[in-house]
Amino acid sequence: MIFFMNSINSDISAIDLCDEIPTIDYSLLFSENHDERAKSLEHLGKACQEFGFFYLINGVEQSVVEGALKGIFDFCELTNQEERSEYLKKNPMDRIRWGLRSHVGENREYLKIVAHPEYHCPSKPASFREYFKRMHEVELGLAKAISKILGYEETYIEKEFKLEVGFDVSAMNLYPPSFQSKCSIGVPEHTDPGFFVSLIQDVNGGLQMLTHKGNWVTVNIPRNAIFINLGDHLEILSNGKYKSHIHQVILDNNEVNRISMATLHGPSLDIFVAPALRFIDESHPPAYRGITYKESLELNGSDEIDVQSSLSLLRIPFSL
Repeated sequence: MIFFMNSINSDISAIDLCDEIPTIDYSLLFSENHDERAKSLEHLGKACQEFGFFYLINGVEQSVVEGALKGIFDFCELTNQEERSEYLKKNPMDRIRWGLRSHVGENREYLKIVAHPEYHCPSKPASFREYFKRMHEVELGLAKAISKILGYEETYIEKEFKLEVGFDVSAMNLYPPSFQSKCSIGVPEHTDPGFFVSLIQDVNGGLQMLTHKGNWVTVNIPRNAIFINLGDHLEILSNGKYKSHIHQVILDNNEVNRISMATLHGPSLDIFVAPALRFIDESHPPAYRGITYKESLELNGSDEIDVQSSLSLLRIPFSL
């Protein structure tokens, strides 16, 4: 099976306030040319503050991305449903979970695994290890770049979130074509916890993002790109400077099965996350209460593998 991503025209040298999703060249964030690097970091800062999500190119080799997507396809092709159901949730400590949702409000088959700090994955088919290894390197690189644009030393976010032992969970999804689904929703509106979420997919048209301006935009990932969406805990750390955006998956345009892999790159489970002092003053009091990452994942009655957002429960009500 050949996997592909639809191309779109994008200008990595310009970011404006329209609804076209910005594209960031990962390699330019670490360019030896000072002016080139400074300009790229400025673009990243605008993308984070004015959008909260962006396409990332030159981060992970396309062959590695396509290998990971093929691995999801092979898992579904080489195992029958009874074999896959071996990974149905049995207890909160399960590090590999399979599920099938086919009802009004959610339509997908998924495989969730813990990718970091310890790697857990079914033995059949091929391993996804190379993709997660490369994405962890990108995660550390983006942490350095975002730390700099926030005004900190490069290692700030890496240390604050303890990313070397950060808790990464990947959801490998298979969405049915629209004519086979119970309704038009693949996954309902939500935000995601963690530092950020990375997404790869085999065909475009399912994911929609809610922008700062209140418009839904469809994510059409350019070839050789990965979609990055900032997470709840970066919003908390920056006291709302960088937002975690609501998004949903729709099936209206699905003519065939759609495969995606969304990986939540999170802090260490034991790390306490609260608004950083740099973002607090008389005009900007703390907007979120501090809590450990593990506690935040469990706050709404789920567990760390379900990785559901609890951002609304952590917001401090505004008062005059």
